Amino acid sequence: MKTLEHSLPEPAHNMACDEIMLDEVNGERSGPVLRFWESHTHFAVVGYGNSIQRECDTEACKRLGIPILRRISGGGAILQGPGCLNYSLVMRINPGDTTHSIGDTNCLIMTAHRKALSRALGEKVEVQGHTDLTLGGVKFSGNAQRRRRSALLFHGTFLLGLDLSRLGQALRFPSSVPAYRDGRSHEAFCRNLPLADEPLKAALGQVWQTDGQAEAPDTNAIGDLARRKYGNPEWIYRRP
Repeated sequence: MKTLEHSLPEPAHNMACDEIMLDEVNGERSGPVLRFWESHTHFAVVGYGNSIQRECDTEACKRLGIPILRRISGGGAILQGPGCLNYSLVMRINPGDTTHSIGDTNCLIMTAHRKALSRALGEKVEVQGHTDLTLGGVKFSGNAQRRRRSALLFHGTFLLGLDLSRLGQALRFPSSVPAYRDGRSHEAFCRNLPLADEPLKAALGQVWQTDGQAEAPDTNAIGDLARRKYGNPEWIYRRP
């Protein structure tokens, strides 16, 4: 597996990049890749099946200049921005192994990341809910996946220095929550991880035995998909 450090200036372009990488691996035009990226601006992003009006405070987002987008994977609404490190793991689905089902893939990747982060922090990290990573029962990473016939995209966020006060400004209390949330507000439920981005990247690279740098997808292809889909109100405001 190769590593790709590739942050694009527009939120829609970053999400388009993930989908293009997924399709390239699915079509055997490229090999598995671990991508890292960050956004220098805040934006909210809802899961594939979310209702924007239910999950986001649309008036507050408009007032604060926080655009709302939709991703291709499941899960709930999140806030992106400075201090939030994103990773995108794109790999082949191999019949008969632990990538063959959604549940087994969740278990494989979340267990690997839990162990890696526990070693890096010297503290006990837990997997709670379906795909949350927590420290002391407080969430610092959320994750989701999207599958094609022969490849999968497993991506997520690590909170390292996000302004947590913005979570409650942009997002409503979620429509679906894990039991361990126990009614906590966004600010009480989430925390920043006491780890710098480079040690975190190194820990994940070691887990996936990365070797060498991947080539970024074509810029024109990313821009075209971003215009047609991720920046298109018909996609963003689609009815779930």
